[in-house]
Amino acid sequence: MDRFPYSEAEVATELAAVRPGLLPRYAAELPGARAAVLTRLWRALAHEPLPWVTRRVRGAHSLALYLADGRVLHGPHADPYATGDRVTAVRLDRTAYDDPARLTAALGVPHGGAFAAELEHSVASLALSRSDQPERADGWPSRDWEWEQRIVDGHPFHPNCRSRPGFSVAEQLAYGPEHRPVVALGSVPVEADESLVTGVWPDELRDGARLLIPVHPWQAAHVLKRAGERPLDAHPLMSLRTLALVDGPHVKTALSARLTSSVRDISVYSIGLSATLSSFGEELAARSEGLLHITRTLGAATAGSPHLAAVVRESPQTYADSAAGERVLPVAALATTGLPEKPGWLAGFTRLALSVCLRLLESGVALEAHGQNLLVVLDRDGRPLRLVYRDLADIRVSPARLARHGIPVPELTGRIVTDDETTLRRKLFGSLVGGALAGTAGSGTALGAALAAVVGDLPPTADLPALLQGPLPVKALTLMRLSPERPGDQWAALPNPLVLEPGPSGQ
Repeated sequence: MDRFPYSEAEVATELAAVRPGLLPRYAAELPGARAAVLTRLWRALAHEPLPWVTRRVRGAHSLALYLADGRVLHGPHADPYATGDRVTAVRLDRTAYDDPARLTAALGVPHGGAFAAELEHSVASLALSRSDQPERADGWPSRDWEWEQRIVDGHPFHPNCRSRPGFSVAEQLAYGPEHRPVVALGSVPVEADESLVTGVWPDELRDGARLLIPVHPWQAAHVLKRAGERPLDAHPLMSLRTLALVDGPHVKTALSARLTSSVRDISVYSIGLSATLSSFGEELAARSEGLLHITRTLGAATAGSPHLAAVVRESPQTYADSAAGERVLPVAALATTGLPEKPGWLAGFTRLALSVCLRLLESGVALEAHGQNLLVVLDRDGRPLRLVYRDLADIRVSPARLARHGIPVPELTGRIVTDDETTLRRKLFGSLVGGALAGTAGSGTALGAALAAVVGDLPPTADLPALLQGPLPVKALTLMRLSPERPGDQWAALPNPLVLEPGPSGQ
């Protein structure tokens, strides 16, 4: 794969060639972007079980991290649930660092060099994203993809929040949702009898005996090495590889690039399960007393490769009554609305989200309910009414729990199936409380207050005490990037937001 710009200077050089008018704003946004990524990195250093951090000591006004090589990191207290650009510098022994990439390189830890390069690109890409924002017009968006474009900073807690290795500056401007492009989504014809298809593949994506598999233009250029045919105009959503067709469904495409942490292919395994999961999702929604909708997968297809596959599914907009003034938006966009600051609003949303998801977990399904997959339906006054969930590919399903509740067990296999209590709780608690709710609240104080306000209203399931009394499990995102030899999820235990007491000083 071609090498594309990563550093601040390299991005500036290419920007001068493709969008010179953005250069002054890009330069102005760099300090804030460094602080935003450094804030996320410092949170990870303060709370993740990194093997080379031997002891953590909280002082009256700062936090000290003792490293295995004898050096000491000093920085501010790290609220594990805070968002924003809060940390402007940390000190390694006597040297202060305001640049997360330089700090990571100076730490000299295993795999730190590659991670530092990712952080450098994350800073530059975040500054680029922030530099291309228009003045916000009055009123709220009316179309679902417009909400997705409002999420400029990416993941609220991952230092790689805007890292897009392999994307040139021109490609970020052309495909990133925060840049508001219209993308010409091409298609690749494949023989139907040589493909795996589940669900009902749309007629408009067929050509006689051939399927037309939608392909992201980046994938066509860099992986498939061929141009897509019959382009369809589409708007990229916050995941970048999923796009909303104009006045149509959403299309999830394969994108063999590492965005944040993961390469965004679509496995043959997930295509094979998609129809079963979609039918299962309809059954779950029917049991939710009208409080949860799950978007249906209309069709999924692959030509036997994770590099050439696509999923077509309903728009979440299907589940909002526009005539009644309802709107549906991803939870990650709530922080842009001002609603979480309204008295009682955050508690009301927390009550809805936890009540629905805890009942579902008790029944046997753990959603990965982070701010991208979880959406909320609001009434015309902004009050939360119902939830919408999209993309069932990474949920966890417990056959034992389903059977206890008399729910037919679907024909599922592989990683999605587990009866392990810890795995199920981690999946939900880490994504919903440590992700969606924390990102909406913006601080541990606000999150803890919302939880305290609704504790008495939550369903008394067997999982509730683990949420209220123990540490909160969240993915150790930085540890995972620094441990490429250990595939799969790794976890950190954050102080419970209801109490936010300091954790132990050591590991």
